[in-house]
Amino acid sequence: MSTARPPSTKIVIIGAGFLAKYITKTLIAASSRSQIFLASRNPDKLYTDLKHLGKQISTPYTGIDITDRGQNKRLDEALEGAEVVINLVGILYGSRPVFEAVQWKGAENVARASQKAGAKLIHISAIGANSTSSIDYWRTKGLGEQAVLSESPKATIIRPSLIFGPGDGFFARFATLAKYLPFLPVFGGGASLFQPVYAGDIARAVEVVSRSRRNPEIADLVDGKIIEAGGPKVYTYKELMQTTLKYAELSRPVVSVPFALGSVQGLVMEQFPENLLTVTRSQVNQLRENNIVTDPLPSTHVSFAQVISSFPPLDLPSSSPPSKGIKTDQEVLTSVEQILPEYLGSSASSVKSGRRTHGRKGFEG
Repeated sequence: MSTARPPSTKIVIIGAGFLAKYITKTLIAASSRSQIFLASRNPDKLYTDLKHLGKQISTPYTGIDITDRGQNKRLDEALEGAEVVINLVGILYGSRPVFEAVQWKGAENVARASQKAGAKLIHISAIGANSTSSIDYWRTKGLGEQAVLSESPKATIIRPSLIFGPGDGFFARFATLAKYLPFLPVFGGGASLFQPVYAGDIARAVEVVSRSRRNPEIADLVDGKIIEAGGPKVYTYKELMQTTLKYAELSRPVVSVPFALGSVQGLVMEQFPENLLTVTRSQVNQLRENNIVTDPLPSTHVSFAQVISSFPPLDLPSSSPPSKGIKTDQEVLTSVEQILPEYLGSSASSVKSGRRTHGRKGFEG
């Protein structure tokens, strides 16, 4: 069976945030036969940023709210004829009902519409997703995953750790904060573990998974599976702050703040509009837990590095065969140290600060 896509394979990306830009560019670079449609409540800015890529970027579907069941018909129309649907919608802030509407019921609505359209669904979740968690962010991520696989059993779920890259809302945000604060705070000693993952590597995995309907080998690997996406190195939260200061070329102490004081700060900051200093009680509680890839991987999971390394992009020359061995994370994945100089410090080609890495107080979608 041929693995090549026919002309104008329709791929719908739901959500207009940071990661969508990386995924769109990667899909276009990988195959000239992909036609990308953006769909969200307001995709115009993202479309403006990407339309220079040419005819593979189609006029977007606007005004689509995945949380509104009254819009199911509009969502169905947007996904009609799609071979692949990529759901990026997520939030960092909100009340319990808002989290449930976006990350649980919204995910369910997209999965139902994708299944109706006969499309392959790629659902972006988060490491830590757990339907029984006491933290609404993780609980609704977990409930969303369950709903996705119930409605679309062959869907693939990608769970990133902390996402970084030019345009992110973590390293750039804290580098900006460090310019104005006399120190950088970490809660509870900053001992929790993170495995930062480059947005471009997530985009590479999405591109591979997007070919699963036409490649049985990819389908066997990823259909109905979870991919926990972490980078090649694990850091403590304190080490991430120290790394930020290093590449931002700033000298500041990193000071531990008790979790109890962080919770009080969160209670206060939740009363104000989102800003550079915003932190919520939920986020403080999340920092009590590690955010790294499960080891060993359960049978329901597949290796992130294996997915990326095993299948080259379609438009590479045929002399570039798929890798048959499983490479190490260090051989395949992009490190923080490789990318941070691109957007922090005096040697950065561009700096974009203060933008969130995944979701907003409203939401991308």
